[in-house]
Amino acid sequence: MSATAPPALRFGTSNNPPDDRVAAVDAGLDSHNLAAAPGLRDVRPLAAFAEDAAGRLVGGAVGRTWGGCCELQQLWVDAARRGHGVGTRLLRDFEALARQRGCGTFYLTTLSFQAPDYYRRLGYAVLARIDGYPDGISKFLMQKIDAAQA
Repeated sequence: MSATAPPALRFGTSNNPPDDRVAAVDAGLDSHNLAAAPGLRDVRPLAAFAEDAAGRLVGGAVGRTWGGCCELQQLWVDAARRGHGVGTRLLRDFEALARQRGCGTFYLTTLSFQAPDYYRRLGYAVLARIDGYPDGISKFLMQKIDAAQA
């Protein structure tokens, strides 16, 4: 039995990929992922926010949960509010809401100039370190397991 050659393909690269192409790649990957792991439909957003007396946002923790895992995607505190426990409160509130959803595994990525030591103090451990960024910057994948939930 002889194999037939696939149709000719054109390959290309882009420094500014068109939105419709990026959306098509996302849709294709989503379709594949949902077929392999139908539970991905249960990915749910999660957030905690802090605002001042005037209602201005001064910090937030944003992420998502799926099954027993919670991903912190962003944690930000206004520079004037840093060092006063705002970030810690946001992260604890964020994790508490995730625990209510049954999560016992927490993970995040952070850059070396951001907060790896901060997250270590809050119980996160480094799983991986990626070097090679400019100016000696490294990226860390960090995880915390809540023994009571795991």
